[in-house]
Amino acid sequence: MKPNRSQIIALVAILLIGGWFALNSGKNKNGTLDPNKSISQTDKLPSVVTRLIDSQPHSVNVKLFGRTEPSREVMIKAETPGLIAATPISEGSVVQRGTVVCRQDINARQASVDQAKALLKTRQAELAAAQKLVERGFASQTQLLTAQAAMDAASASVKQAEIELDNVNLRAPFTGIYDKNMAEVGDYLNPGQPCGLLIELDPLIVTIELTESQLALIKPDQDAIIALATGQTVAGKVKFIESRANPATRTFRTEILVPNPEMILKAGVTATVNLTGEPVNAQLVPGQILALDENGTVGVKYLDRGDIVRFAITETIDDTDDGIWVRGLPDSVRIIIKGQDYVAIGIQANGIDEYDQ
Repeated sequence: MKPNRSQIIALVAILLIGGWFALNSGKNKNGTLDPNKSISQTDKLPSVVTRLIDSQPHSVNVKLFGRTEPSREVMIKAETPGLIAATPISEGSVVQRGTVVCRQDINARQASVDQAKALLKTRQAELAAAQKLVERGFASQTQLLTAQAAMDAASASVKQAEIELDNVNLRAPFTGIYDKNMAEVGDYLNPGQPCGLLIELDPLIVTIELTESQLALIKPDQDAIIALATGQTVAGKVKFIESRANPATRTFRTEILVPNPEMILKAGVTATVNLTGEPVNAQLVPGQILALDENGTVGVKYLDRGDIVRFAITETIDDTDDGIWVRGLPDSVRIIIKGQDYVAIGIQANGIDEYDQ
């Protein structure tokens, strides 16, 4: 049997009354929603997992690549013109300071020395005679001074001739390795032309380039461990850090001294340098939480007071197996370790400690 009109009206009335009671069941006497029966505000916020971290001193391990270099190198050059008469030192030999590495032809230089010495003897005799004449009153004081000047000039000529004679011997200015012979017997050298290359390998120098951020971590006299491409591992100390950056690379040339008394270590070898920097206050964060802000700057998201998402620009100072050590965060901070990609900077989030999950 079909329901009549009165039954339909009664059914609609019942539904309307039931809906009104359902709508007002969550309100208090003032007609507002009862907070005990409304949806939790926290449940509406995006959730993130946080970790509380504090800053602590951390000694940064800096790993850099460089190369070995001689502490000194010099071209041994001719000081007088002449033919090369002898090259007594073999390439690669250790030579002591003052060792003759090339010898030029003497030619008439010895005769010039002999002639200058003979003239000096004559001038000395003339001076002695002038002194006796002055003592007897047969010569003036002026004549004595003239004889003295002539003798002094002759003495200077002897010294000049002896220096010119000795200049045919091209000597090592310091103890080192005679690395390259650059003139052969019979070659004619003018003053300034090279005879050979001498390098000093004790101490050996390892050169590296420090970045601007590493500059504050490394100081002179710090210890360094150097692994050479030849398989040798040696110890050294930081000697010198350049005061001005290279304009092209913005890096600072740094030299490390390595003792090499036997001169076994060679120059020009690739080196891996490990340095332990001065302790700095930093925080250890997981590498995967690093994010970018709207400007593309690297940093870390964290929860500030009121659980507001903030972004701190950070500087990475060390990368270890346990994570990345950074500077730039507040000293004590709740970093977001999960969900950072789903919350925007400036919004409120529901922070859940990693140990309360």
